[in-house]
Amino acid sequence: MNAIAQDLSSSRTRISGFDWSMYDRPEADRVYVRHEGEQRAIQLMVEGIRCGGCAGSIERNMRSMPGVQAVQVTVATGRVELGWTAGQVRLSELLERLAKIGFVPHPLGSVAAHETGVRERRTALKRLLVAGVGMAQVMMFAFALYAKADFDMDPAIAGLLRWISLVTLAPVVGYSGWPFFLSAWRNLQDRRVGMDVPVSLAILLAFGASLWNTWRGTGTVYYDSVAMFIFFLSIARFVEMGARHQAASVSEALTLLVPAEATRIRDGRTERVAVAALRPGDRVFVAKGEAVPADGRVALGSTQFDESLLTGEGAPVVRAVGGNVIAGTVNLDQPVEVVIGAIGADTVLAGIVRLLEHARGTRPRIALAADRAARWFVAGILAAAIAIAGVWLVVDPSRAFAVTLAMLVVTCPCALALATPAAIAASIGTLGRWGILVTRPDAIEALARAQRIVFDKTGTLTAGASSAAITTLCGDASAERCLAIAAALERGSRHPLAAAFRSFEDRAVVATELREVEGAGVHGIIDGTLYRLGRLDFALGTATADDPARDATARAWLATGDQLLASFDTDERLRAGSREVFGELRALGLEIEIASGDSAERVGQVARALGIEHYASRLSPADKLAHVRSIQRQNPGVIMVGDGVNDAPVLAAAGVSIALQSGTALAQSSADLILFGASLEALPRAIAVARRSHRVIRQNLIWAAIYNAIAIPLAAFGWIAPWLAALGMSLSSIVVVLNARRIVRLARRLPDAPAAAPQRAELLA
Repeated sequence: MNAIAQDLSSSRTRISGFDWSMYDRPEADRVYVRHEGEQRAIQLMVEGIRCGGCAGSIERNMRSMPGVQAVQVTVATGRVELGWTAGQVRLSELLERLAKIGFVPHPLGSVAAHETGVRERRTALKRLLVAGVGMAQVMMFAFALYAKADFDMDPAIAGLLRWISLVTLAPVVGYSGWPFFLSAWRNLQDRRVGMDVPVSLAILLAFGASLWNTWRGTGTVYYDSVAMFIFFLSIARFVEMGARHQAASVSEALTLLVPAEATRIRDGRTERVAVAALRPGDRVFVAKGEAVPADGRVALGSTQFDESLLTGEGAPVVRAVGGNVIAGTVNLDQPVEVVIGAIGADTVLAGIVRLLEHARGTRPRIALAADRAARWFVAGILAAAIAIAGVWLVVDPSRAFAVTLAMLVVTCPCALALATPAAIAASIGTLGRWGILVTRPDAIEALARAQRIVFDKTGTLTAGASSAAITTLCGDASAERCLAIAAALERGSRHPLAAAFRSFEDRAVVATELREVEGAGVHGIIDGTLYRLGRLDFALGTATADDPARDATARAWLATGDQLLASFDTDERLRAGSREVFGELRALGLEIEIASGDSAERVGQVARALGIEHYASRLSPADKLAHVRSIQRQNPGVIMVGDGVNDAPVLAAAGVSIALQSGTALAQSSADLILFGASLEALPRAIAVARRSHRVIRQNLIWAAIYNAIAIPLAAFGWIAPWLAALGMSLSSIVVVLNARRIVRLARRLPDAPAAAPQRAELLA
């Protein structure tokens, strides 16, 4: 079993002679593949993805295979998500097809996937080194050729220098320039005009013309221009690759959290096994300092776990018997035993990685617009270059080739194509480090434009209830019996107030057929009797799910049939650091409001504690939706923050929605961003990063436009030499990528400690 696990993660898995069928084995299937009935899905790290042409080639080839349902390529991180139908095609066949078309795949989470990035950096450095050394040598020979007239150089010596330059430049063109040619060829195969088409055309034209003139022994050679073009463009691509790897580092770090082996307990004995060998229901031993191998619950012991990489919060959390633990979290204190609940692609960690990759793979509207502009720009430049060549052939044929070459080089749309993706990728990666998961990239733009933020109260601004107390005892049952019944009814509830009853649980009191009615309460059967717990009309059986929350949750009532048994009051507590967070939100210029289904008294208490002037209470889910829509008619930039089932409709309708990780799955599926952790401290950071990202995108697009507006006329009039065009184009791309990295620098400047809130607010504003 261990050998199989090592094979699956081997960094030596290459195309030649590799047995792809190993990925069809159950061990690999459990670890890397997600199952939904007959549908299968896998996340892959793929070598060789460099541009939109690569993505188009992968999509075209994979969609032609039978059984393939979905193909999503994320150029920014080199990830591919495949979806297929079991029985129609095998995973090994899909991986083999990818490898045959030149893209070597590795399942995300394997060691090989991690080493792909390392290998890509090494290869890029080698290409850059060859280009740099070759350029230095060619420039030395070019200087001698430029000075030949001043020194009355023998023509034979000049010819020899040209041949030496050709030999020196050949490896630069063939090795360092190969990625540009490959990308351009894939673009042309997919009938697309990508940015590497004019790049490759310029290199081949300049090199071909120089080769011909060297052979003839007369005419101009452009070896120095070709060398500079490839070198500076390689630098720009290397910087862009660094930004891409930085954007993918969060997903990569998450996938590497899960250990390769675990200590399984079987028949009273322990054994070290590969994580791939674990099954739901297995019992594992997690020692101090070890990471949890899969999702599960604590079966024996109590300890603290570090969940910082998942939640963004440094404080450890305590998990005792019955507490849920997540794969990849680290045991900081005492050894515990854990019963496995979910493994491989079904874990919470794998789900987070999928959401993160889906967000990166989904192109925001502004990025799609930039891509379309870049494609039209390339087509326009090619047409303009042909026209300029025709004009110069009439005006001065001796300069026609040099001017056309400079035109092709200087107008390469690298800066325009990178302007938006670089900023979006940096933003998603930065937010991921703070425990903010972006599920829709368009949300970053919407978040940047937002002017008003609306909060749900219960479970969002409050962190649940600390205790419950009987206010009124109406029936014959004792207070202890009523509390035990209420605890049994709330046992399966995700409502934040349900925690107030957990200390009153009685194992002898078990509720069945539990059902939670949003905005009303919960009911279930105990010892053959139907009990209801919630607002008064619901408890008495006179309410429906569509009724307005007339009595909301200011007091919870327990009843059976039409007989009231008791009423309960619960004490709520604000989330830690909420006051500081709201100070930061105000510093960002946001208007704040609460929209809650709770009573006016309770909502008012929370609003006054947080200094919020505007709030609405006793709202049903439909009322919340109508309320937010009324705000949007006057101000489209509205952020909605919620956590419950009843928040799902309004989260789906808001301009940008944020759900808490502690909330319901329905709320999270309706949200654009998911906030991990127990506090709201990351919220103002998300808004600040979104605004910085929006400014960076605008700056990048403006810079690209200004550069092209200046460079194109200069090149067309013959005022820019080909070598200077190569330098200008490369520098423009580097400026765009480095500007996007300012988003990452903002993250490093922000302090983490709650005590540093004033400083953080100043930085955010």
